[in-house]
Amino acid sequence: MNYQFPEGFWWGSAASGPQTEGVFEGDGKAQNIWDFWYEEKPEKFFNGVGPDKTSRFYKKYQEDIQLMKETGHNSFRTSIQWSRLIPDPETGAVNPKAVAFYNDVIDGLLANRIEPFFNLYHFDMPMTMQEKGGWLNREVVDQYVFYAKTCFELFGDRVKKWFTHNEPIVPVEGGYLYGWHYPDEVNLKHGVQVAYHEALASAKAIEVYHSMDLDGEIGIVLNLTPTYPRDEQNKADVEAARLVDGLFNRSFLDPAVKGHFPEDIVNWVKENDLMPVTTPEDLKTIAENTIDLLGVNYYQPRRVKTKESPVEIAGNTILPEDFYDVYDMPGKKMNPYRGWEIYEKGIYDTLVNLKENYGNIRCYISENGMGVEGEERFVNAEGMIEDDYRIEFVTDHLKWVHQAIQEGSQVQGYHMWTCMDNWSWLNAYKNRYGFIAVDLDNEAKRTIKKSGYWFKALTENNGFN
Repeated sequence: MNYQFPEGFWWGSAASGPQTEGVFEGDGKAQNIWDFWYEEKPEKFFNGVGPDKTSRFYKKYQEDIQLMKETGHNSFRTSIQWSRLIPDPETGAVNPKAVAFYNDVIDGLLANRIEPFFNLYHFDMPMTMQEKGGWLNREVVDQYVFYAKTCFELFGDRVKKWFTHNEPIVPVEGGYLYGWHYPDEVNLKHGVQVAYHEALASAKAIEVYHSMDLDGEIGIVLNLTPTYPRDEQNKADVEAARLVDGLFNRSFLDPAVKGHFPEDIVNWVKENDLMPVTTPEDLKTIAENTIDLLGVNYYQPRRVKTKESPVEIAGNTILPEDFYDVYDMPGKKMNPYRGWEIYEKGIYDTLVNLKENYGNIRCYISENGMGVEGEERFVNAEGMIEDDYRIEFVTDHLKWVHQAIQEGSQVQGYHMWTCMDNWSWLNAYKNRYGFIAVDLDNEAKRTIKKSGYWFKALTENNGFN
């Protein structure tokens, strides 16, 4: 079968500032929560590799843009680092070295006919803001809006695709529930307040963007993880799946697209004494400033059953898992390195849900990818990694994206995570995701993998057989 994609489809990859840029003496960047946490607890990071040792994009961006061209990109998403652009929020002064760097990246991409997609927040709270409570503090929302406006003013003449947050549920999960992001608390009430402030910050940034004379569009990137009940016929399983979908998907999707939080989740939050501090003005802002475009990150599904294991709630440590159990479905296909299920149809189910329940909003697949440990095992005689498993993974997902398009989904593109192997927070370089290999022991030398050459052929044909 011939899988052709619509004309103008966005082909490319996604990355982020904190995971690729690195930290260099004299670059003017201030600390963010990752720089700080690594300084405090380097042992938490796989092989002790911290954010200063990321893929050196800050120095190698010109080479990397050429590699993007060689691997068939017509678009590329990264993020601006708040702590790089505005190192001292008290003064609000921009760092001229950061401005020069981001301008060079934007101009280099455009000169190579690669459209820049820029995200504003990718888990990298400046430490000065975290000391005030980070997203817990309403004042930080206003600081973020100032930062967003600064980005639009500096770069909005050329960047026409903006995103307020990447995966805003992750700072909630990682920072306030499960301990894989700083500040490493277990406090769901704080997590709910953080989620609320993230949604508000997004709406406020959208309001500012739309008030400016810029002819681009702005949205948000959400990791939409379809949630399947163990048994579709079992009412308790279906209810558990509905709650999980509400907490992890709809809690951000609904305010972003519909302008309000889902009623069932608001009720659940009230019942469990987890209500955040809100104001009528803020809720009006959220209602009136919905997104133009949605980025959809899809990696794996969630499978859920009704709560069958005993719950011990000690003090105020209520967790979402106190209300459901994970269903370990027999026979599922797995990525053994990452411990994630591979379920290609989930990407289609997500797109169908957006079509049927969210006004068929214009969207694109902003991340999808496969992390594999020890890829050096697959190096051939020419020194190239033969990552056929990645080619198969992307192909199998794209078949379902194509099916959704045939059925009327307004999905506009596909970005793989990621361009060149990058640093993955506490996991550092444990799993590799890129079209391009990065040799950490050799000045972060780049080598295109087999998947990179394959992607070039795919994008030149705007499809595959």
